[in-house]
Amino acid sequence: MTGLEALTRLVPPPEPPVDGHGDWAAAEARLGVRLPADYKLLAETYGWGEFCDYLYLRTPFGTSPHNGLERYDGLLVWGTTTDADRLCWRTEGDPEEWPVVVVGRGTGREECAPGSAAFVEEWVTGRLRSAVLADMEPELAPWFNAFRPRRYRCLRLSEGSRPYAERLRILRDVLAPTVDRGSWQSEDGEHGQEHFATAGTDWHLTYDRSHPHQIRVSFPPGDRAAARDRLFAAVRLMGCTVLEITTAEGLPLPDWDADDGPAD
Repeated sequence: MTGLEALTRLVPPPEPPVDGHGDWAAAEARLGVRLPADYKLLAETYGWGEFCDYLYLRTPFGTSPHNGLERYDGLLVWGTTTDADRLCWRTEGDPEEWPVVVVGRGTGREECAPGSAAFVEEWVTGRLRSAVLADMEPELAPWFNAFRPRRYRCLRLSEGSRPYAERLRILRDVLAPTVDRGSWQSEDGEHGQEHFATAGTDWHLTYDRSHPHQIRVSFPPGDRAAARDRLFAAVRLMGCTVLEITTAEGLPLPDWDADDGPAD
């Protein structure tokens, strides 16, 4: 099994990827090198985005100034992290044999085996031993966020009469198919959160059993009506009532369809 095959079994790719496809020959001519085949497949599968809110994958396509491959002290950068670490190749010899080089924000630097997809897969599974990178949070299920415009809504709910586990099951059944993105629960079991995403439509959700009781969701702008209809249907089946709709920052909205500014 290749690194990419193992990775896609763990982390569902977005549909469609953002800036994942383009003219590879033109990109390679611009960079002056032939790029590794496994990286091309990784970029085409996931596109521009981030693994687990930490590891950013870049592609040579699109127009964003935050995307793209670039030179750095003789290395070629194909990814970064939230800590400003750089994921690079040392571009000597056969591209399929280029080692992955991690350059820390400070002075840390380490060299790893070739293969971008295998490197990412080892990081998300916790098998990568790095003195530079932070570890994947062990209680979270790995995920990928495509960097595309998104709208955010928060539905604050009444408690209703159904137990929490049943409410969660109903919510995920209505939005199925869904994939896990981890969970959190307090020691006394009174507070917790479930993180998951819809497969295909790429909606990201957090169901919060703490106070306030709420569902937080982000979705592509074109899915506003579909997200509203399915979520409101789920809330009714959960036996709850929508008490308030807010932005991600907690600012009240008059209704779901209110304009809350440009999509992020």
